[in-house]
Amino acid sequence: EMLVDPPIDKLVEKIGCKYALVCLVTKRARELQQKIGEDGALPPDTNTISYAAREVYAGTVVPVYGD
Repeated sequence: EMLVDPPIDKLVEKIGCKYALVCLVTKRARELQQKIGEDGALPPDTNTISYAAREVYAGTVVPVYGD
């Protein structure tokens, strides 16, 4: 499955740079991967990258920058 929803350019606009977007989505996808099968949190066939990207687009996952 190719990531087309949400569009990559909209995600980059929302986060500010491609590198930060990649870091945020992959970190969240790893967290989601651990939740698969756990208390029915996510079904086993969940594409965690797409799920994480949709969360970023919706604003439920946001980057936290250190000093």
